[in-house]
Amino acid sequence: MTVQVPKAWMKPADMRRVICHWTAGGYTPSENDLAHYHILIDGEGALHRGEHSIPDNESTSDGEYAAHTRGKNGNSIGVSMCCMAGAEERPFRAGVAPMKPVQWDTMVVVVAQLCKAYGIAVTPETVLGHGEVQQILGVTQNGKWDPMKLPFAAELTPKQVGEKLRAEVTAALAAL
Repeated sequence: MTVQVPKAWMKPADMRRVICHWTAGGYTPSENDLAHYHILIDGEGALHRGEHSIPDNESTSDGEYAAHTRGKNGNSIGVSMCCMAGAEERPFRAGVAPMKPVQWDTMVVVVAQLCKAYGIAVTPETVLGHGEVQQILGVTQNGKWDPMKLPFAAELTPKQVGEKLRAEVTAALAAL
C-alpha cells in the first residue's frame, strides 16, 4: 500500500501509544471528528489531518489536544476510520457506512509509520483499539467497542481483531 503520512504531520513529540478508532459516522470526517482525532481515514482510504497536532497530546493540561480516548489522551495518537454510522454491537450490525477493507489496510500502514516515527514498540499496551483500552489499560471507556468488530471478518472476536491489528502493524513496520 502506498499511503504516506506527511512528515509535516509527524512533528517531534513524546508519544507512547497509538489508539485506533472508528468515528461512528459516515465515510467523510465531520467537524467533530476533525476535533477529536489526529489522523482520519475516509471511505476511499485517503488521509485527513485533524485540528490538533500530534505534539498537542504530549500534555492535556492546557485543554488543547485531540480528545479521542477517555483518560488516555496524554502521549497518545488517535487514528480513526470514518465509518460505522448506526452500527450496533449485539447483535452485530455494521450500520449504513460499514468499515471498508481499504480503511483497515490504510490504518495499519499509518499506525506502522507512526510507530516508526515515534519509536513506539508494537505491544497490546501501545498499539490498540479503543475497545481494548478498558481491559488492557484499566481506564473505563463507557462501552466503547471500536474498532474491535470487522464487517468484512465478522467471525473474529474482539481479542482476535486486536491480535490481527498488532500482527499486521508489525508486518507493515518491518516493510518500512
